[in-house]
Amino acid sequence: MDCIRTNSKTVRRPTTVFGGRLANGRPVVTIALMVVCTVIWGLQQAFPDLTADFWYAPVETGAEPYRMMTATFLHSQSTPTHLLFNMFALYIGGQFLEPALGRARFLVIYLICGFGGSVGYALLASTPALTDTSGSFGWYSPTVGASGAIMGLFGAAFVANRRLGVPVGGLAAILGLNIVIGFVIPGIAWQAHLGGAVVGLICGAIATYLGRDYRQWQWAAYAAVTVILVALVVVRYQSVPVRMVVGL
Repeated sequence: MDCIRTNSKTVRRPTTVFGGRLANGRPVVTIALMVVCTVIWGLQQAFPDLTADFWYAPVETGAEPYRMMTATFLHSQSTPTHLLFNMFALYIGGQFLEPALGRARFLVIYLICGFGGSVGYALLASTPALTDTSGSFGWYSPTVGASGAIMGLFGAAFVANRRLGVPVGGLAAILGLNIVIGFVIPGIAWQAHLGGAVVGLICGAIATYLGRDYRQWQWAAYAAVTVILVALVVVRYQSVPVRMVVGL
């Protein structure tokens, strides 16, 4: 019996070409994320103040930085369309990426890309004159949604497919279209879309080019990306006049 236990510890679990542990069956992390977002949307309907308590606007970064992550699990209260569109896109991306990357890597990349979307919004949000705090400018405008994280997944999928030699024209069109939509349709934070997509491309490159042979280094690389994103936010926040930081 002891021999069996010893051997079980030394046998390596099969991994994908990108270094993740092979997981067959349903994309459970993807489904779990969909359930979490849906439940939270239901809570937003039951407790309307919840949205304002956890949405993200760049002006709130210093006092409540957790909003940069919590906002990615919220969606528009007024209609389920925002939620349904994002969950459909998440399921499409997750069906391919989760089995390819492994569950742990998929979840980490999703969260980093969600954070990257908020960072993109903070870096690129417009900053009005000090006397104008009407909320009509990016620095004061709140945003919600998983779009940044989902754009990141499509960015990672673009790199992974390219590495595998799979045609990427469709993914390139999806990425480009979603970024352009933010400029054309009002009320969409194109900055978050762009930030998530860029971070997704970087995380996808880490997973695909380090791959199975250097799978241990991937975690250090993901941590480095996160540290760089935090540093970018700190630099951006410190470059803004104090009055705009506190929203006075």
